[in-house]
Amino acid sequence: MGRPVRKAMSRRLLHLDAFSGAAGNMFLGAMLDLGLSRARLLEGLAPLGLDFKLVVRKVQRSGLAARHVDVAVPAPKRAAHGPSHGHAQSQVHAHGHEHAHPHARGEARHFPEIRRLIERARLVPAVRSRALAIFEALGQAEARVHGVPVDEVHFHEVGAVDAIVDVTGAAIALDVLEIDRVTCSPVALGHGTIDSAHGRLPLPAPATLELLAGIPTVPAHVAWETVTPTGAAILRTIVDEFGVLPAMTVERIGYGAGNDRPGPMPNVLRAVLGRGAGSGRDRIALIETNLDDLVPEHFDYLMERLFEAGALDVALQHLQMKKNRPGFLLRVLARPADRDALARIVFAESTAIGVRTLEWDRMVLERESARLSTSYGPMRVKVVRGLDGRSEYSPEYDDCKRAARKHGVPLREVVERVLRQAQSELGE
Repeated sequence: MGRPVRKAMSRRLLHLDAFSGAAGNMFLGAMLDLGLSRARLLEGLAPLGLDFKLVVRKVQRSGLAARHVDVAVPAPKRAAHGPSHGHAQSQVHAHGHEHAHPHARGEARHFPEIRRLIERARLVPAVRSRALAIFEALGQAEARVHGVPVDEVHFHEVGAVDAIVDVTGAAIALDVLEIDRVTCSPVALGHGTIDSAHGRLPLPAPATLELLAGIPTVPAHVAWETVTPTGAAILRTIVDEFGVLPAMTVERIGYGAGNDRPGPMPNVLRAVLGRGAGSGRDRIALIETNLDDLVPEHFDYLMERLFEAGALDVALQHLQMKKNRPGFLLRVLARPADRDALARIVFAESTAIGVRTLEWDRMVLERESARLSTSYGPMRVKVVRGLDGRSEYSPEYDDCKRAARKHGVPLREVVERVLRQAQSELGE
């Protein structure tokens, strides 16, 4: 029957080496350098309906080959009755300070508008939820800095498109590259000042520093902006753990370039893509709520929505609640970055008026998937490797169910035959 085809299912890890900081375009450049297709990225961004040009160039930064990404945005059109307060020419925001502010002059987009744009776009659900989480972090940071409600925070039109492309592109990259866990080194911060719509501001920029609260940082010893607000929002939202390069089998390395800057180190973000080996650790978020008036038939739809938005597991447990009322405990496991987006779905699709959230450490075993050529046709088998090195095999239920119906044999018989074949062909 030939050799079984095996597809690695151990967790795919991404480690970011932010020794020269991070910006949205640096992250996109690193992902393209890792192997993300430019065409696939543009295809994923198309549902947003934005007018921009993605300019990707191969550059050198202190002798390192890297990818530099520009988001070129046409200038806003002038009104027929007079000059516009917008930009007079096309502008490109690269590794600069895309600062948002509450009362932007000229063409601007406020956060509710950006939120609606992403919510209504026909994006992959996991991409939509992650992009919304990044923008939520960015908007909340700007609102705290300026002391205004988040709905009053604005981006200049060019900066808004730039940030939307960077943020949504980051979410697309994680989805397309099938990344399960993201780690990052301590983030290097520059010093000095930068000019903004509010005048001269200290570095790190106030919104950037707000977003980096609780995240380990180190001095970069350079007098320029190493981390932009969008870059900080991406790191805060997608990174599961900050620290040194974790144990992994390295597959590829990519470099995303910022602007060419003088300094002791190249202005690049290094990204390392690999696979975890043996058991690994990560952080997961728990979202749970007690429900005493959930319509049971609606749980199927709620579960479907949650899985589409990136939930790792969803469970419903019977409860006996106060006043002896029967009820349910809804529990959702998720990546920490997806917690808020999934909580919003729980509120929208159930009768919950509050949820409890926690974060837990998790240990996971190495897994992979094998495809066997069987008398029933191609069948997938999950292979889990224990800490002692032994493997356990589990035929995929959906494949076995289809085979049982197609061939008119009991499901149990299909499972047993595929299991025996897996033990024979895949056993070491």
